Amino acid sequence: MQLTAPATSTTTDNNAAVKPTGRRDADGMAVASFILGLVGLLVLNVFLGPIAIALAGVALWRGTARRGRAFLGLGLGIADLLVLVAFMQLDSTVSWSF
Repeated sequence: MQLTAPATSTTTDNNAAVKPTGRRDADGMAVASFILGLVGLLVLNVFLGPIAIALAGVALWRGTARRGRAFLGLGLGIADLLVLVAFMQLDSTVSWSF
């Protein structure tokens, strides 16, 4: 009993029939960097900022079709770290509170 349809290949070489997922992965990384950078402005900016920067960099390096979203994620990741530094300077502590 098969739960999924068998994979069909249009060519004789099975390796050539594999779909390229690199661009789709890069698009997902661009969106993820934007979302993490946006959420990082409010909470956990010490963790989410660097992750957003890294994901945006990898997405741009892989040639994403969503370059604007990746650049927004990069900018928001940098803004996360700048917000953290600003609150650290105001409170003279590593953590900040409302």
